[in-house]
Amino acid sequence: MKNALTIVAAAAAAIFAQGVYAQASAPTRAEVKAETKAAAKAPAGENVPAAPDTKSNTTRMERKAKTKEAVKEGDVPKAGENVSDKGAKTSKSTKTRAERKAQTKEDIKEGNTTPAGEGQAAPKK
Repeated sequence: MKNALTIVAAAAAAIFAQGVYAQASAPTRAEVKAETKAAAKAPAGENVPAAPDTKSNTTRMERKAKTKEAVKEGDVPKAGENVSDKGAKTSKSTKTRAERKAQTKEDIKEGNTTPAGEGQAAPKK
C-alpha cells in the first residue's frame, strides 16, 4: 500500500512540476502586448514598397472649376451612364424589326437555329 501511495504522490508531483516549469518559461502579459503592438506597426512581408501619396495636389475650388468647365463642354457622363463605354458607340441595325422576324422565320424553316434545350449550358449561380 505504501508503494502505491508513493507512486501516486510522485506522479502528482511530476504533473504539478511540469505546469510550474511551463508557466515559468512563458512570456508575461506585458511582453505579449509589446510584441503585438510592434507587429501591428511593422509591414507584413519583406521589401514592402511605400504607399503612394494619395493626397490631391489641387484645391477643392480648382476641382469644382474644372468640373464646371467639363460640364459646359459635355465631357461629363450623365448619371447612370457607364464611363468606360463613352468611346464605344453602338452601331444601329440596318434591318427593321419586320425584316429580322422574317429572317428568323426563314432560319427556323431551314433548320439553321438551335433547338430549345440544346444550346450552350446556362450559367450556374
